[in-house]
Amino acid sequence: MISIEKAQELVDREIANDALRKHMLAVSEIMGALADKMGIGEQEKQKWTLVGLLHDLDYERTKDIPAKHGLSAAEMLNEELPDDCLQAIKAHNTQTGFEPNSEMAKALIAADAISGLIPPTALMMPTRKLSEVTVKSLNKKFKDKSFARSVSRGSIMVCEEELGLERKEFFTLALEALQRISDELGL
Repeated sequence: MISIEKAQELVDREIANDALRKHMLAVSEIMGALADKMGIGEQEKQKWTLVGLLHDLDYERTKDIPAKHGLSAAEMLNEELPDDCLQAIKAHNTQTGFEPNSEMAKALIAADAISGLIPPTALMMPTRKLSEVTVKSLNKKFKDKSFARSVSRGSIMVCEEELGLERKEFFTLALEALQRISDELGL
């Protein structure tokens, strides 16, 4: 299995867009926090963290062919990650036809979605910092369907429906994860 350092090198080589790199880092951090919460052990946590970091590795290559997004990343990572990781990466994009059939895949869907809601919420704060975001403010933005419209609220709810985490608990976990890396995210 690829190391986190080698995975980061891949991201740096394949992804030019700084915002996308930050998104991938954010998803990785949330996946690690979810793994801790679920008590799945260090080896599994490493896999979850890698899946979070690498899930959009093909995004710039496939942005004009959405149905290939995730499939191409899995091909790129075929020698680097175990099958369950590749399956999760394929399944995070509903257009691939792959079903999220593991906790890891379901966690990736929820983490990917919530990582699209937290940074825009921070940017609405007076200081534009994650430190100002609260679970209450995040919940308010979650309920406002006109805010961060591209973020699937249904995908966020996978935390409750499939992983057994109440929405507020998931918001707390994800927010605290991103606050830990706020400097790297520029927030």
